[in-house]
Amino acid sequence: MSVQERKQRERAERERLIVATARELAEQQGWDAVTTRLLAERIEYSQPVLYSHFRGKREIIGAVALEGDAEMAAAVRAATSAANSPRERVAALARAYLDFAARNPAVYDALFQLDGGLAYAQEDTPEPLKDAFAALLESLGEVAGDGVHPGLFTEVFWASLHGLATLTRAGRLLPEDAAQRVELLVDRLAMV
Repeated sequence: MSVQERKQRERAERERLIVATARELAEQQGWDAVTTRLLAERIEYSQPVLYSHFRGKREIIGAVALEGDAEMAAAVRAATSAANSPRERVAALARAYLDFAARNPAVYDALFQLDGGLAYAQEDTPEPLKDAFAALLESLGEVAGDGVHPGLFTEVFWASLHGLATLTRAGRLLPEDAAQRVELLVDRLAMV
């Protein structure tokens, strides 16, 4: 291995450490606790080293969001791959999405609540964001209905899931009704 390759590998490892530490800290204490000073202290590097990877907290949030979207897409695909019918796939997708949001609140915030400097629904949208949407579209597109654009249907269904995830987390919805909400969403919106 050349010196250049070793330096690139070490840089990539430091970057993964920064993102993992930011994510861990945000999950434990919330995003307000994530500061470049505390991150530098936790990873045992100086702040200038941290700034050589990310220009600030905004870019770190964006990196966490990209990582989270890849994980969410994998979770949705894993859940839907085991389903045998369109209805089962849509229900599995909804449960996987809501479960991901509940298990990873700081990542979910990085994806949908905080400014990570990422472009959504644009030509320059990063590939992990496009792939996460594609993971939803793969199952939802087949149940969009006649004359309904599959992408628009996916956006509406996704918005419904986001509303359920956000309202549940905020304590605005009774947790014991979560399964019934998914069934209602699948039966009435996806009509499968």
